[in-house]
Amino acid sequence: MEINHYFQPIDVDWIESLQNSGRKRLGDVIVAHTSSGAMPDPEQYSLAIIGVPEDRGTVTNMGCAQAPDEVRKHLYRLFSHWNQVSICDLGNLKNGHRLEDTYFAFKEVVAELVRNKVIPIVIGGSQDLTYANYLAYENVGRVINIAAIDPMFDLGHDEHELNSQSYLSRIILHQPNFLFNYTNIGYQTYFVDQESQVLMKNLYFDVFRLGNVRANMEEVEPMVRNADILSIDLASIRHSEAPASEQSSPNGFYGEEMCQICRYAGLSDKLTSIGFYELNPSLDHQGQSAFLYAQMIWYFIDGFVNRQHDFPEQDNDDFVKFTLHVEDFDEELLFLKSKKSSRWWMVVGVKDVVSKKYRRHQFVPCSYDDYQAALNQEIPDRWWKVQQKLM
Repeated sequence: MEINHYFQPIDVDWIESLQNSGRKRLGDVIVAHTSSGAMPDPEQYSLAIIGVPEDRGTVTNMGCAQAPDEVRKHLYRLFSHWNQVSICDLGNLKNGHRLEDTYFAFKEVVAELVRNKVIPIVIGGSQDLTYANYLAYENVGRVINIAAIDPMFDLGHDEHELNSQSYLSRIILHQPNFLFNYTNIGYQTYFVDQESQVLMKNLYFDVFRLGNVRANMEEVEPMVRNADILSIDLASIRHSEAPASEQSSPNGFYGEEMCQICRYAGLSDKLTSIGFYELNPSLDHQGQSAFLYAQMIWYFIDGFVNRQHDFPEQDNDDFVKFTLHVEDFDEELLFLKSKKSSRWWMVVGVKDVVSKKYRRHQFVPCSYDDYQAALNQEIPDRWWKVQQKLM
């Protein structure tokens, strides 16, 4: 499928000045779609940067459509430390006549990239684009998990509206449903009503409060490792670190914590698309927020380069197996520890019983703490939730 017609080239002036610096910056490594050259063939690359300058779906953050090029200006200046990574920049997606037209184009582009095992790095734009990103996996025919770093759940109050604060409801209600699990990382309780919390619990979704996450950042790794899509709202970062959003507040993640999370995302073999949303350059202070998003993308690339390719889809000798029996529980718990990366998974359900389309969701990323809990005769919460969905 040809996707060239969906894109417009990016400005070349500042790119050419970087390429003439004589030093190995990302501007020298990334093959960009510019007005002076042909659009790169994404199938020849591992990572593809996509700008989506669309903000008609935002609620209060008009202006975030200007973010893609602002982030690029900082990203291209960062130094590359990798010899074996191929990155292209497809340019900016052309906005459709209607917002729905942009969704359609974005969906088609992401689906084509995912089919060809190219990971899109999306620079929005407003976060409702996550809905179109999700629809791309329907085109591919893959049941997926979504993780969002967001201070709220973006459920909205009207099931018929679709915007940056209600896109999750549209994903949940979409038929046919291709969502297996949703994970919110870092929600802030005063931004979330009790009904929404009850809904998350009833759907067996994973939601983690900001304070609990920040108290043990290493536990974020299995949360992110379980996702196919990672969607990041700039408002999840505290205002002092990233002021370029109408939704920014005094509390949130620190910049270095977000970089750590993005590196975890890059390391995950399962994750196949990532989006950076809701950055409004008109509210930015000396480009600080755009600079932080650029650094987060740098860390994602660094994680990707260091992937271990040890997702346990097949029985092999790359894992140490631990079988545990919990008292008064009929099933044995099976844990896998990768010999390559020392990362942990739980295996939920019986392989021949679980439907083929859900089979890869049997392998649940976890941590050593989950294994320790099982040793202490406690069933890990992650195990219970997946078991309920597979029943």
